[in-house]
Amino acid sequence: MYALHAPEVECIGKGKARQPYEFGVKAGFAITHKNGLIVGARTFPGNPFDGHTLAEQLEQTRILTEDHGTSPKQVYVDLGYRGVDHANPDVEIIHRGKYKSLTKADKRRLRRRQAVEPTIGHLKADHGMRRCWLKGSSGDALHVVLCAAGFNLKWLLRAIARLGLLAPVFLYAFMSQLLQTNEKLAMLMKNQTLTIKTMQA
Repeated sequence: MYALHAPEVECIGKGKARQPYEFGVKAGFAITHKNGLIVGARTFPGNPFDGHTLAEQLEQTRILTEDHGTSPKQVYVDLGYRGVDHANPDVEIIHRGKYKSLTKADKRRLRRRQAVEPTIGHLKADHGMRRCWLKGSSGDALHVVLCAAGFNLKWLLRAIARLGLLAPVFLYAFMSQLLQTNEKLAMLMKNQTLTIKTMQA
């Protein structure tokens, strides 16, 4: 136990000289390849191995994007997700370990994967993800979703500013989709909270 007031906190090894360890809960994000929009955000209590979190993260992303008729086909990840292809047969997992067998287009897209690091930096610096003020495992799960929602709203405001005169039409269409997504997200959070409570019991 690392904190009496937050017994769910885990020690997460970062492997960096400046900050070798962080205390909290592991969070995962799914981000679109071209635009950098967050389409999945959730926590993984218990500090599991990175590769074991991919299936749950993809499940959440499929649920949130099913109204748009899309689902992830290719996943660009780092080397922490090696050896989990058999557990995720519906998607093609691409990482640096397969570099020699990749096409030129896949190699170019794989370099684009590094764009996820600035997104995580903005979530921590600009959207309050560095410290969670909500209590318990359910508070951690809610906090990550709210930080991702804040990032997406800022992304939307920049997109509206670029559209100019078409902004009202785009905003109306987006808000109707946002209401549907929020309802699904609320149900997912309720299910995840129930799962966390069951694990604690």
